[in-house]
Amino acid sequence: MHKNQLRPDLKHLAKLVKKESRVLEIGCGDGDLLYYLTHEKNIDGRGIEISQSGVSTCVKRGLSVIQGDADVDLKFYPQECFDFAISSQVIQATRNPKDVLQEMMRVSKSAVIAIPNFGYWFNRVYLGLNGRMPVSSTLSYQWYETPNIHFSTAKDFEALCAQLGYKITKSVYLQASGKPLKNPIARLMPNLFAEKAIFVLEK
Repeated sequence: MHKNQLRPDLKHLAKLVKKESRVLEIGCGDGDLLYYLTHEKNIDGRGIEISQSGVSTCVKRGLSVIQGDADVDLKFYPQECFDFAISSQVIQATRNPKDVLQEMMRVSKSAVIAIPNFGYWFNRVYLGLNGRMPVSSTLSYQWYETPNIHFSTAKDFEALCAQLGYKITKSVYLQASGKPLKNPIARLMPNLFAEKAIFVLEK
């Protein structure tokens, strides 16, 4: 895979993972990020994916991925067996995101987690004006078919990390285009202006 083929938000996430590290990606889908990190950063990568089609695609690409459910199967991994546990746009789709986050932090030294920010201004305006759940490039499903069970804002996630005693060592707030916030005012209020947020967590 050429590096330019990687989705913009995944490129920012990939920058946060150190070369030659041991990585577990939760909800790796078709394996685009894992494939990139394996070939561009020489990581020792593993993946867990709930869909059989995703697992099959990953295996065909030469990736070490198993079928599993993050809500159930993370407990079978030993403590700190990975340098990084990664979740991109997945944790809000789990049944118990708090438990999944704790398990990710247990099995790794650091976690890199990307979430859609429901506090994004477009979502607020859409809901306020239309009285209906917003549909956008990030939240692309109707309410009755979305895999996203637990909507949160960037502030909500930061508050959960503080409650659990995890340190956020780096935050990356992204525009709808996948580029980081540049406007000084937007950077002061990322919970309002960021469509997606990426956090690096340590114990």
